[in-house]
Amino acid sequence: MVEKAPYNMVKKVGDIEIRKYPPTLLAVVKGYEGDSGFNLLFNYISGNNSSQKKIPMTAPVVTSEKIPMTAPVITKDKYMAFVLPYTYNQETVPMPENNEVKIQKQQEKTYAVFRFSGKTNEKRVQKYFQKLLNIVKDNNITIKGSPILMRYNSPFAPGFIRRNEVAVEIENFL
Repeated sequence: MVEKAPYNMVKKVGDIEIRKYPPTLLAVVKGYEGDSGFNLLFNYISGNNSSQKKIPMTAPVVTSEKIPMTAPVITKDKYMAFVLPYTYNQETVPMPENNEVKIQKQQEKTYAVFRFSGKTNEKRVQKYFQKLLNIVKDNNITIKGSPILMRYNSPFAPGFIRRNEVAVEIENFL
């Protein structure tokens, strides 16, 4: 079983969840379109790191998403990130051998999240982002960050069992 990033559900608002995620370490590659950065990250956790040891895979795999919308949210950098296991901290995490892979600490964040199943493609992701944004707007929730796509399963998993989520960082929500 793959370790999943922990979070606390703050509240359910219609079909979305408001979640608070604790500080997290991420292995990140920037500037890659779609899933093209996956192999760099996979090589890092497969031993292309300072300890030359395998790092357990975690979920979700996070990608930035650029979506057409009227809200003031712009994705500046395209990126893909692996959440690192919570057994690591900034002092103990193996450093990447490939300088395109960066280790970043993400501070605590609050997200509005819409969950869906099936395979992801641009059209489906856009559809669910729009649903998420409509609920956020209808509930006067303030967007703070850029949209992301979180995928929890292997690309080889059948579509009907795949867990996916679209999310956007929001101002603290009570």
